[in-house]
Amino acid sequence: MKKSIVCFLLPFLLWNCAEKVMEKPENLIPKEKMVLILHDLAILEAAKSSFKSTWDQHGMETMEFLYKQYGIDSVQFAQSDLYYASVPLEYQSIYEQVDGMLEKKQKALEDLTKQRNDSIKEVNQAMRDSLGTIKDEESELE
Repeated sequence: MKKSIVCFLLPFLLWNCAEKVMEKPENLIPKEKMVLILHDLAILEAAKSSFKSTWDQHGMETMEFLYKQYGIDSVQFAQSDLYYASVPLEYQSIYEQVDGMLEKKQKALEDLTKQRNDSIKEVNQAMRDSLGTIKDEESELE
């Protein structure tokens, strides 16, 4: 009985999640562009929190930078964000794409860090080997 109720209600719930609560604004930021804006916003906010004093010292404004970078204004961004938020499945899709992009960047940075650390280890080992050879040669000379 419970299973049949769930099967009956599930399509209505999914349909309601996809239903638009508000009309599309005339100057709606396209979904692909919104993904890029939110991706850059996440990175800039992370940088801002990590380097707050430098950020403040240079008087950088995250949103003003993004508005200029993407040729949008605050009203267009707010209306677009509100519209996408009113369509939960669309909004979720946008944030999943942003998350995917951030995960790719994180993995790339981790890979670069590992490569750098491996290179440093190799150089250190080569230096140790060279020093050992020099010490062996000095011992033979004595």
